[in-house]
Amino acid sequence: MGRIHVLPEHVANKIAAGEVVERPASVVKELLENSLDAGATRIKINIEAGGKKLIQITDNGCGMVRDDAMLAFERHATSKIKDAEDLLSVATLGFRGEALPSIASVSRLRLETCAGALSRSSSGSVESPPKPKDGLSGAPSGTIIEINGGKMARVEEAGLPEGTSITVRDLFFNIPARKKFLKAESTELSHIASLVTHYALAHPEKHFELHSATNAMLVAPPVAGYSERVYQVFGKETLDQLIAVAAVQPLERVGLPQPPPWRRHEAEEDEEGKRDVSAPGEMRLHGFVSKPEIQKLNRNSIFVFVNGRLIRDRLVQHGLTEAYRNIIPPTVYPVVLLFLEMPPGEVDVNVHPSKTEVRFRQSTVMHDFVRDTVRAALMKARPAPQFTTEIHAHATAGSGLTPGAREWEPPSDLTSASGAAMRPMYDPAGGAGFALQAPVPPPVSARFQFVGGIAVEANAAIPVARGLEGRFAETIPESIPDNGCAPAIDDSANTIEEESTLAALSSLRPLGQIRNSFILAVNEDGLWIIDQHVAHERVLFERILKQRATQKVESQRLLMPIVLELSPAQQAVFTEIAGELQHNGFEAEPFGARSVAVKVAPAGVDAAAVERMLHELLDQIAREEQSLNLEKIRGRIAASIACHAAIKVNMPLEQNKMQWLLAELAKTDHPMSCPHGRPVVLRYSVKDIQKAFKRI
Repeated sequence: MGRIHVLPEHVANKIAAGEVVERPASVVKELLENSLDAGATRIKINIEAGGKKLIQITDNGCGMVRDDAMLAFERHATSKIKDAEDLLSVATLGFRGEALPSIASVSRLRLETCAGALSRSSSGSVESPPKPKDGLSGAPSGTIIEINGGKMARVEEAGLPEGTSITVRDLFFNIPARKKFLKAESTELSHIASLVTHYALAHPEKHFELHSATNAMLVAPPVAGYSERVYQVFGKETLDQLIAVAAVQPLERVGLPQPPPWRRHEAEEDEEGKRDVSAPGEMRLHGFVSKPEIQKLNRNSIFVFVNGRLIRDRLVQHGLTEAYRNIIPPTVYPVVLLFLEMPPGEVDVNVHPSKTEVRFRQSTVMHDFVRDTVRAALMKARPAPQFTTEIHAHATAGSGLTPGAREWEPPSDLTSASGAAMRPMYDPAGGAGFALQAPVPPPVSARFQFVGGIAVEANAAIPVARGLEGRFAETIPESIPDNGCAPAIDDSANTIEEESTLAALSSLRPLGQIRNSFILAVNEDGLWIIDQHVAHERVLFERILKQRATQKVESQRLLMPIVLELSPAQQAVFTEIAGELQHNGFEAEPFGARSVAVKVAPAGVDAAAVERMLHELLDQIAREEQSLNLEKIRGRIAASIACHAAIKVNMPLEQNKMQWLLAELAKTDHPMSCPHGRPVVLRYSVKDIQKAFKRI
């Protein structure tokens, strides 16, 4: 007898569940995507014990008739696709037909569904709903199905509202080994909360609710657009830390196969015979990216949606990294919320069982589109780093835009009617949610830091809390009384203060230096502090790149050649980049077995610094784990030359020299940071100054 045999169906389902159902958040993801595919406009999610005991998702989508509900738990049963050609243009979030049977095989599942007034059959024709039982009203009846560990236990009809409700209890109850690998309840809940939050961001036109036990973690009614959704969920402070991006690019059918001759005529016209549907269409990008001062130690704060699907794609992440190159340090990452929309045929989602990985047909076009769009948005915004923000700014490993929650502390004289100090409205309940207390003054933007997503406001789930601000406005003084002093600076001419950008650098007036290292300057926006070394470094960096592009690099011949002793690794790198070094003003030739003689160096670099600069440059490139393209090598060389040729710290500057430096900095494309990612300027706004002096 042979050793190979076909596995039983229940074993195959558990193996599939291992691919699809990794943790409770995976169950929520699959069921949430099913609700969105069903056209639901209102989705409510209930969680208990981090999803280990209960996951319930209720929606008002199209629902299912009895036959479809029974068939939905068969493997590879789906209404999303019909044949292999449909896989080339998947327009829905789900299509594999594996989620429901996989989830049902490792849990106790209950399905309640009702198709409503009309439902569509698999052929696309409109069917009448099942007739109601005698004695009941004319409303269509729903279907209830219960499955325990993959075995159907109950099927019956019942009166139900239109839509679907799926309840998953005791996840992994029949796989104890898998259950042991689940994390703490608070950790699993944080993954679920992050997932729901970001799908709510991707669909601002829909209503989302997330409840844990008796606590409302997220309540997000429909809003007009994405900016309003970010403000609704995270608040104004978070929205102010983001830069909006938007772009459209037509897709060109380069290297893509054309339809076969017998189908080419069908592809040229749609059903009405008016529109050419064979055209490649266009690619749209919109969303938000963080300002350069917001930095993370990992990529966990980069969220990318493709046609409404949350994905993790190295190509897009590399494009984002390239967009921030020479703007933030290479070891940190930004916070990104990006939405990509394109024809379904341009992206292959049939790559991974969990559908979190995709492939783009025109990957190079997509990479460059993301990089150039984000880069252009950063150049246009040119946000000026705030002095008070940069003092406390540091790269963090946790994903999010804001620090951890800080509860509102009432003044000592602010008490309730009984004389007791008022308590905050919400208190974190063991890290698993927020406990609702008596309606007292709300906390000030308290935030709960989720492990897998952007920080969410603690009071975002109860919008009425923001309406209480005016109720207590008279109790809490906004500023200290003047007591006869001069009032705050009149800003009536500009009541709505616009965020200052680095375009205001051209209007700066230098006042002097701090320890001959930092330039103090002022304009109508406030007080500015400029690091003279990195400011000159940015000016030289962009000048060198422009000179390299026009083949007009300035150089100087050394009085005596400098002989460099190279290690084997340095020698290999030097051989690779020798041509590019020559184009950037160096002239070097072999001088022995492992030595080179440098005769010409770029203008502005001291002869004493040439040897150290070349050693640092060669070591830096040798340590790179990934291969560098020509553009990156040019950037590294230009940054190294600029760093060694720039004005140094502890160097006194005359007034005209400071004016020249500020004027040149204002002409650069990226005056916010040096080529290595450090900030160049900091602004102490007039509003911050007035707050510090208790004027406002």
